[in-house]
Amino acid sequence: MQMVMYLSDFVFPFLVFWIVGYGAAKGRPVFEDFLAGAKRGVHTVVEIAPTVIGLMVMTAVLRASGLFDVIARLLSPVTEWIHFPAPLLPLLLVRLFSSSAANGIVTDLFAAYGPDSPIGTAASILMGCTESVFYVLGIYYAAVRVTKTRYTLAGALISIAAGSAASLILATVIKL
Repeated sequence: MQMVMYLSDFVFPFLVFWIVGYGAAKGRPVFEDFLAGAKRGVHTVVEIAPTVIGLMVMTAVLRASGLFDVIARLLSPVTEWIHFPAPLLPLLLVRLFSSSAANGIVTDLFAAYGPDSPIGTAASILMGCTESVFYVLGIYYAAVRVTKTRYTLAGALISIAAGSAASLILATVIKL
């Protein structure tokens, strides 16, 4: 383990020096290329900032209003029928929009049920098996100006369903 820690201290500086050295060896104006890339990066940030801010505000408002909890209570008969724990439904809904807000819900679930409980274990695995679909679609598609998503949303929601099922199966197997 100590060897891995030692190597990890040198990987990033090595990559930086290798990239700069390679560019210099090829005769590229490395610093000017860096500045041009930084300018494009700042421009991209400015372009996607409204989308990021909108998603963050929307998630905070919906979570603070208790709408996610109301939806979880309304859908609890369905979740019980498919053996999906109702306390995980707000996490799943918030996770579609924001990873950081979902982390807050996971913390709340840990406080209520414990991190080693079946709900806590499933929440942890759910965070690793799913993605914040609407955030990713909003940010990445806005950055490259994609307007027709075709089957992206359907595929992403199917993968969320598969990840959710996998988290419950894995949480059950871990507890056996």
